[in-house]
Amino acid sequence: MFERLQSMEERYEKLNQLLADPDVISDPVKLRKYSKEQSDLQEIVAVYRNYKQTESELADAKTMLEDSLDDSMRDMVNDEISRLEHEQSALEVELKQLLIPKDPNDERNVILEVRGAAGGDEAALFAGTLFRMYSRFAEQQGWKTEVIDANPNEIGGYKEIVCMISGKGAFSKLKYENGAHRVQRVPETESGGRIHSSTATVAVLPETQEVEFELNEKEIRVDRFASSGPGGQSVNTTMSAIRLTHIPTGIVVSCQEERSQIKNKEKAMKVLRARVFDKYQKEAQAEYDSTRKSAVGTGDRSERIRTYNFSQNRVTDHRIGLTIHQLDQVLNGKLDEIIHALILNDQAKKMEQADAR
Repeated sequence: MFERLQSMEERYEKLNQLLADPDVISDPVKLRKYSKEQSDLQEIVAVYRNYKQTESELADAKTMLEDSLDDSMRDMVNDEISRLEHEQSALEVELKQLLIPKDPNDERNVILEVRGAAGGDEAALFAGTLFRMYSRFAEQQGWKTEVIDANPNEIGGYKEIVCMISGKGAFSKLKYENGAHRVQRVPETESGGRIHSSTATVAVLPETQEVEFELNEKEIRVDRFASSGPGGQSVNTTMSAIRLTHIPTGIVVSCQEERSQIKNKEKAMKVLRARVFDKYQKEAQAEYDSTRKSAVGTGDRSERIRTYNFSQNRVTDHRIGLTIHQLDQVLNGKLDEIIHALILNDQAKKMEQADAR
């Protein structure tokens, strides 16, 4: 680990020299590339230098014990050694965390898809509850939520709703929401008072840029139709709604939220690009590493990852065994405690994998 850290520090110093080179300064491509690399290394190099400084101070303190010291001074030196050893251990843990490879998608915007699954109308209502939860969480993070497509039912739920969540680090936090979410409550659709279980699925995809993944227009079928609302009634007399079908994969995306056909197509293309890219990426991953699926962030939509129990005001995340008796707050967007625990669990697993190599 320390050989790698030393190499990173040397590279950081080299980048500082390059960024002061007139030839680099006059080349926007190189300047952007080296600036990005330097920025990525800056934090870990700072922590590594702090670690080396602490290590040096610790060695000096231990050397002092070899001298003739009175009891009071010896106690002070021993206290200083204890403090420095504790600080060194903490810095080593931080360095290990910083060396964990970062997900290249972490800073991307998110395509969030919520669908009612088992449970009919109650599942659709729960899908609406989850969408509102994520919308409120996004608002608290300072992110922007924009509905791309929605298929509401007659009682206020959603058979399916797709939205774009834009903001710094959106994917880094929401990527752990992939999977099946279960609700246990007395259905709003009946008065019998019996607790039922229903499920909704959540898919979180990173937004991809056209320059990174280009769809072949010849492989996309475009259908235009009139927008419709609950029950199928037409809410727009113009043919502004768009349906895109990616012929090679059979993936279909619709968008009818805008009055403009052009805007609907732009939104639909963003979702289609993300879904197709996600499909190809998962297929490639499965080819060379089908055994490394973990409970966190696998994207397996058939997996029940979390249960929301209304009668007990309880939320349980089954992947990490975390239970919180604040369901009302969670559904109001207070997801920080759960997401933070999932991030720490993910980091711990990656550190274990790194130590095992």
